[in-house]
Amino acid sequence: MERTLKSVRNEYGQTLAELGRINKNIVVLDADLSCSTQTKIFAKEFPDRFFNVGIAEQDLMTTAAGLACTGKIPFVSTFAMFASGRAWDQIRNTICYSDLNVKICATHGGITVGEDGASHQALEDISLMRSIPNMIVIVPADAAETREAVKFAAEYIGAVYIRIARTNLPDIFDDSYKFNLKKAMIVKEGSDLTVITNGETLIEVIDCAENLKKHGINAEVINVPVVKPIDKETIIKSAMKTNRVITVENHSIIGGLGSAVCEVLSENYPVKITRIGTKDEFGQSGNSKELMNFYGLNALQLTKEIIGLIQ
Repeated sequence: MERTLKSVRNEYGQTLAELGRINKNIVVLDADLSCSTQTKIFAKEFPDRFFNVGIAEQDLMTTAAGLACTGKIPFVSTFAMFASGRAWDQIRNTICYSDLNVKICATHGGITVGEDGASHQALEDISLMRSIPNMIVIVPADAAETREAVKFAAEYIGAVYIRIARTNLPDIFDDSYKFNLKKAMIVKEGSDLTVITNGETLIEVIDCAENLKKHGINAEVINVPVVKPIDKETIIKSAMKTNRVITVENHSIIGGLGSAVCEVLSENYPVKITRIGTKDEFGQSGNSKELMNFYGLNALQLTKEIIGLIQ
């Protein structure tokens, strides 16, 4: 069945504008990418509270830090590669070391950046951000989860990193969805293995679980939008039930969600874990769907790999 796809970035922009009407302390900064990040929606409605610093990501972060010191609530946007990589020092030493109230909402993460290729495909951003003290790390899976995560960030006092997908995604959650910083979500209960994922790969894992059911494999699917602080209890409880865990992420298997899950289980309930994501390699240029297939992250390839692992 063909699914209706929704722009997650547009949902981000619309939510920013909605929050801006409620709270006059919210300001938005961008690095000359407001059309791509969709912060242009906020800029059109609140031009006096929008700041385009140009292609100067380090200035972007320090300017946001300065605004936070005056009581403003800055939302900062650019591509994930530039936010997490080019401005890492400013995020660590100016924002997080000072425990400032800055929200970094980075778009275009993972291999689904597509034709822009390896230089623009952030496969390390979750690893980089979750390693910094005082930083919350969130990876939403659809428009509803993005909207609620951004609303949470506006209320939370402290630094937040939200990775927002470039690709349009189908709705997984409805308007009743409630974001919970401390709790992961069991999307589908199962008994044979646990599949833990987030972001763009959640819909692929859900479809994969349906495929596995046809092969007599009952997979438990857990959505973990909050990579830091991670919900240890839900992960451990599921691992104790299935005794086999697989993680799936549009990110390097080094330092991302898979590594976070390994840390939890190795210290609390050691079981066999397989991490699926990009290996120790850069991405490449191509259509986002083709790249998801090439790196084994779509439902069909995940089904094949998991059946092979189980057998």
